[in-house]
Amino acid sequence: MQNSAVPDLAHTHARPVHWLATATAMAAVVAGAGLLQPDAATASQAAPQTSTAAAPLPAPDPGDVTLPLDCGGAKSLVTHEVSGDLDGDGVPETVAVARCDAGSGTPPSGIYVLAGSREGTPRVVAALIEPAEKLSVKTIALRDGAITATLLGYSSPEVPSCCPDQQERVKWQWQGGKFVRTAQPQA
Repeated sequence: MQNSAVPDLAHTHARPVHWLATATAMAAVVAGAGLLQPDAATASQAAPQTSTAAAPLPAPDPGDVTLPLDCGGAKSLVTHEVSGDLDGDGVPETVAVARCDAGSGTPPSGIYVLAGSREGTPRVVAALIEPAEKLSVKTIALRDGAITATLLGYSSPEVPSCCPDQQERVKWQWQGGKFVRTAQPQA
């Protein structure tokens, strides 16, 4: 073993005072970084504009509307809801799928279009499907102002209510002041 020509250096052995000095220096750096904050980013933000126009209405909440369902003492249940501008007026509507909360089987659904008002009270403006049609809604979507849905139904009254055996894809579009239903090709 060869002896080093350099004498032992005192600072190569960490002592508590060295750790304390290092911790103090790090605390000063962290505190300084906390005080120096960059300005808020403004590259993509437009200057605030004042406007006298009213704020846009929120989409109607199905929980604020009494839906036209006759559940015979059972409560109604909203199973799906989608919102968007359906008639091009810049105000969102909500499409709510609701059914009676039955204990078994596949209860029929209703599809209702809800519109808001400046007073804040939403209302049902259209029934796209009524429960009397004995259809259930598997899926519903809203895109580009059109409502699309996959409906489940029955080929005959002998088919058990648990097991719909027919499926249909449909689309509703606002045209001429009403919702027009068209059949869609099966996926």
